[in-house]
Amino acid sequence: MIKTPITIAYGDGIGPEIMRATLKILEAANAQISPEVIEVGEKVYLQGNTSGIPNEAWKSLKRTKVLLKGPITTPQGSGYKSLNVTLRKTLSLFANVRPCASYAPFVPSLFPNINLVIVRENEEDTYSGIEHRSTDEVYQCLKLISRPGCEQIIQYAFEYARKFNRKKVTCLSKDNIMKMTDGLFHRVFNEIAADFPDIEHEHLIVDIGTALIASNPERFDVIVTLNLYGDIISDVAAQVAGSVGLAGSANIGNQMAMFEAIHGSAPDIAGKNIANPSGLLNAAIQMLIHINQPNTATLIENAWLTTLEEGIHTADIYSEEYSQQKVGTMEFADAVIKRLGEKPVHFTPVKYKPGAYAKIQCYGGRPHIASKKELVGIDIFIDNPTDIPASTLAEKLSQLGGPTQLIIMTSRGLKIWPDSTIDAPYLRHCCCRFQSSSDMKQLKAIRHEDTIKLISQMTDLGLDVIKTENLYTYDGELGFSLAQGQ
Repeated sequence: MIKTPITIAYGDGIGPEIMRATLKILEAANAQISPEVIEVGEKVYLQGNTSGIPNEAWKSLKRTKVLLKGPITTPQGSGYKSLNVTLRKTLSLFANVRPCASYAPFVPSLFPNINLVIVRENEEDTYSGIEHRSTDEVYQCLKLISRPGCEQIIQYAFEYARKFNRKKVTCLSKDNIMKMTDGLFHRVFNEIAADFPDIEHEHLIVDIGTALIASNPERFDVIVTLNLYGDIISDVAAQVAGSVGLAGSANIGNQMAMFEAIHGSAPDIAGKNIANPSGLLNAAIQMLIHINQPNTATLIENAWLTTLEEGIHTADIYSEEYSQQKVGTMEFADAVIKRLGEKPVHFTPVKYKPGAYAKIQCYGGRPHIASKKELVGIDIFIDNPTDIPASTLAEKLSQLGGPTQLIIMTSRGLKIWPDSTIDAPYLRHCCCRFQSSSDMKQLKAIRHEDTIKLISQMTDLGLDVIKTENLYTYDGELGFSLAQGQ
């Protein structure tokens, strides 16, 4: 067989130890890979590279298109960017795939039959990292959701379910509150679910969904959700399963893929030969499936499960009741190698079929007809550090000329004018909404020049304009949420 080139990053802390153990198992299993090593992480950070990855490493990644990465230590202090976020965004790794299983009774868990997969959107949402300090007291984080991004990750979740013989996909969102952003995710989920009639689907609000993951995780099969929620529930699920140290994850794009353990670099135990390599090994198993070596993935995972159930355990999962031998990192790797070709008895043996797991590619390219977009108003945010009363501000703003009129003023989403019922409104960060009509059915198009003139008039009044948001309609439908009381 032609060996598949892959890029290896040993990482920091326990990274080099668990990577050596993992590669030793891959070699013993005759994995057809040709590794080339790059250096990323703490050493690169401290050399002055704020992203933690040098230019020559990018060349390797673009060439091999596959990265098996050990955990990274990001130095404390400002100015250092998350290497994982940099890799995900730069390489367009839109899907974070985290299998989560329990290995009871050998790894304690209240739920011995957990076997779910979390598919998390990886590029959008609040993790875009767009934040601003608007006033002396107010900060904001921008949540960005796109239709192609929703289509891409949801399509991936259903394709994954079909290829891996999963029966149900559950969507988690918070569209009862964020009706436009999370609402879009939910709508796209329903659209794509209709294309997969063989797979059961459901939607849950993320708070009850998270509670069910903690209290009844065995009801789930595949979960698809947005970036922030996915980050949180992945750790909840792994903790409930008891397998935080054993879990691997995949970050998948249409051209590139990265595989890693979900745990950190654990510098406090680095170099002591006590770290458990299972998380990285399980990530490597995902990698083998991705590069179309399912037989080798099957061989290694069955050997690993056999090792686990025979009580050969590293210190993190060792127990007097179920462990037979406490071993170090490399000794655990040797135990897995010794059991290559064996199948577990307590656990169900795995069988990844050749040809069944071809790389999933999803581009979010469902056809859409462009809407008629019209500018009908503007939200103008002001810094009001001297607590000028809302009624006083409104009196000034109502006198401004132009095709728009002041409709409502809000602070942190609450109405402060007109007819506010708030006893002590927060006035230092105000949103002034101007529209072409107070009647939503009578909105008319305005020009950008009108909004620019309005902003200029407000600054002439001595008001500090800190941010604006244009208000649009799309085919006559509002492209903005109504303010409370509007």
